[in-house]
Amino acid sequence: MAAEVVGQVPPGERGATRIADRVVAKIAARAAREALPALPAEAAAPHATVSVRPRTRDSARADSARVRVSLELDYPSDIGRQCGAVRRRVAERVKALAGMEVPEVAVQVERLHSAQARTAAQGRIR
Repeated sequence: MAAEVVGQVPPGERGATRIADRVVAKIAARAAREALPALPAEAAAPHATVSVRPRTRDSARADSARVRVSLELDYPSDIGRQCGAVRRRVAERVKALAGMEVPEVAVQVERLHSAQARTAAQGRIR
């Protein structure tokens, strides 16, 4: 039998690591960029806001985070597919890197960049 260590705190009474909302937001923004490798050149980088709910004292569940990601996308494109890819990637990466469940990822498309407008603008320069 293993000898009991004197002064060891039982698992249920130990402290917990809290990950700051801004850290989770950075993970989410990076994950959105990873999900969208072909962003328009003039698009702003994706950014995220996060609301973290700490676990309850008697709950065995990990913290959970609600994430809102804002993007700029090319148009025309399959916007629904791209938003779905962002949702999946953000939830996956936050779970893997921060150990948090992500029950909700809201994706907001702030701006669409038209490939046709870029082509027309380049044609006028000549």
